Amino acid sequence: MSAAAVLGIASTALSPGRATAGESTLTADPLGTWQTDGTVWAMAYAKGIVYVGGTFSHIRPPGAAPGTGGLARTNFAAFDAKTGEPLPCAPAFTGAGGTIRAMKASPDGSRIYIGGSFGKADSVGRSNTAALNTDGCTISGDWKPRVSSTIRAIDVTADTVYIGGGFSTVQGQTRTRIAALRPNSELLPFNTTISGSSVPIDTTSGVNAITVAPQLNKVIIGGRFTSANGSVNALAGLDATTGALVDSFAGWIPPASAVKTLANDGTNFYLGAEGYGGGVFDGRAAGRLSDGAQLWKDTCLGATQAVLPYGGVLYSGSHAHDCSNTPGGFADSGNRQHLLAQSISDSTILPWFPDTNDGNGERIGPRALTMADDTLWVGGEFTTVNDTPQQGLTRFAAGTDTKAPQVPVLNGASSPQGQITLNWKAAWDRDNGVLTYNIYRDGKYLTSVNQDSRYWNRPNMSYTDTVQPGAQHRYSIEVSDGTNVSGRNGPVSVTAGN
Repeated sequence: MSAAAVLGIASTALSPGRATAGESTLTADPLGTWQTDGTVWAMAYAKGIVYVGGTFSHIRPPGAAPGTGGLARTNFAAFDAKTGEPLPCAPAFTGAGGTIRAMKASPDGSRIYIGGSFGKADSVGRSNTAALNTDGCTISGDWKPRVSSTIRAIDVTADTVYIGGGFSTVQGQTRTRIAALRPNSELLPFNTTISGSSVPIDTTSGVNAITVAPQLNKVIIGGRFTSANGSVNALAGLDATTGALVDSFAGWIPPASAVKTLANDGTNFYLGAEGYGGGVFDGRAAGRLSDGAQLWKDTCLGATQAVLPYGGVLYSGSHAHDCSNTPGGFADSGNRQHLLAQSISDSTILPWFPDTNDGNGERIGPRALTMADDTLWVGGEFTTVNDTPQQGLTRFAAGTDTKAPQVPVLNGASSPQGQITLNWKAAWDRDNGVLTYNIYRDGKYLTSVNQDSRYWNRPNMSYTDTVQPGAQHRYSIEVSDGTNVSGRNGPVSVTAGN
């Protein structure tokens, strides 16, 4: 009898998960990656090197326990993007808080612009920002703006550097939370007055994120503010030359939410938000760069800290815990999912579920994402990745999946009229939605059954085999994700009913 004729599956409905068509994600298998002993707040990629900034004092090899095998690195480290090995480029960022909060490579990769709260870049005095020459790993001599307070966001075009944060003056002139300069530190007329706070727990305004579309002469900024040259809330589109308001994004960000991250792919822009209190906006949204029209907005809860578009997929770092009203999403069960992949076309959550823990510090988990060729680098305050100790950094590649799904426990029972019914609970896989269950009778392949599943929705499955009445058979089961096959569970011996 065919599998289709005898298969019975009891389950709740799954939202669409792009199980058989659509976007392809990276693997969920982390590559061996060096670790930090603190929080990674920002990363940048240029010329085959990944630059990492944050609040830490050492890095250590993959698998090394805290305090062992470390190399001194003061809030900054550089790694070969392909091998992941640390490089000797290691200027220290110290003084005035000693932390890096923002990094961005110039379009030609010749410089890494760095912002945060520090007074020195290596041995050179700097005022919360510095630039690293990627050739030779030297601190640039002509990028030395005087910035009155912390920088939390940077974006760069061929001839302009935009900085955002909590400052009130740049180069001794009034610039509230946002400014634009030439690469030689010349302050530009670009000027926007940022004021008010969109969140109740912090009454100071601030800019957390910047993304620039030079082809449209537009800068989009996000943060915690209620005005940017006009009445807006946490998100504004500005003229890249003057700073005048061009998009107000009315209704995008509700009260008590702030924009934490922005990115664009030349056509659309993407944001992540963090809310304060119940029923706030904590998730992601997508809009058109050209006219500011909203394309979609998800409803996940669990403060989003980083977004990155790649290959038709929006990757994000958060601690999502309730995505029940987002396509492909999950209800609040007390579990936090710290990394997500969504379809850029319609926000559907795709079957890609590598995970971290909340970690140390503010216990948010991932804080920064960057793509180095076809490898996603993730930084933050986490201390585990896929339930294995790993602190501060991890990587996921666009390669062949190497982890097989877990095999389920197989049970069997006799049925009337020469039938045997097998029962099991669906497995799940971190980077595949539909799994194939291969069933064996007496050591020989019998049939295969496909089923879509997620870690929060594992349907009960069954298969009924028709045999000679009173016959005894041994059954086993294995699971395939299309590339990797689990070990077999079983065999279980069952005698058919007479």
